[in-house]
Amino acid sequence: MDYNLTRKNNRISNQSLIIDLFIWAFLILAALFILAPTIFMFTASLMPANDILKMPYRWIPKSFYWQNYWQGIRGNDGSFIYIRNILNSFIVASVVSATTVIFSALAGFGLAKYYFQGRNLVFMMIMATMMIPFEAIMIPLYLVTTKLGLQDSYAGLIAPFLLNAFGVFLMRQHFITFPDEILDAARIDGASELMIFGTIILPNSIPAMATLAILTFKSQWDNLLWPLLVVQSEEMKTIPLY
Repeated sequence: MDYNLTRKNNRISNQSLIIDLFIWAFLILAALFILAPTIFMFTASLMPANDILKMPYRWIPKSFYWQNYWQGIRGNDGSFIYIRNILNSFIVASVVSATTVIFSALAGFGLAKYYFQGRNLVFMMIMATMMIPFEAIMIPLYLVTTKLGLQDSYAGLIAPFLLNAFGVFLMRQHFITFPDEILDAARIDGASELMIFGTIILPNSIPAMATLAILTFKSQWDNLLWPLLVVQSEEMKTIPLY
């Protein structure tokens, strides 16, 4: 009886081992499939241009052309414009992220914690702007930017995106969950509304603000359409436009 039980346990163990091997093999193949574009990008960056198009593709280059990276950084004319374009994208994305977080927090706090006539209507009107695609308003924005003389400048790249409806929505929904009793207690202790916002609301809203900042930064870093309209000089181009 013990012998049969041992054989049964061994059979179950072997079956479990085979299943684990199949699972690991599948996961390894899936990981290679997912990483293939990244591996191709890295190996292709170390080849001469002619070798990239050769078939079958050599996943390991014959020789490593590390100078390709230096050539990409310095540019064909040696002006290092690539570094300037990275700086442009970083400045635009950082400023837009900061202003979006600050203005969205202020607007969201007002809509969530202050009761006034038409509050819900104001919020619904803000949300309605999310249904308007950027392509529908980019020409009027471009005309306004041109009239103000903001073309080919940081102000022209940043100004149309200082605030967005999604940020107001995200911060308002977060502030709704904040207990009113804490705010009332602070008012009883003599704290001003600005002090309440700066010392109570903001420190307890870091996760929501960080989420909004990351999403906004990524959106602006990848933005191509607006810089394509307002930027003319090489020095003011952002990374996607470059």
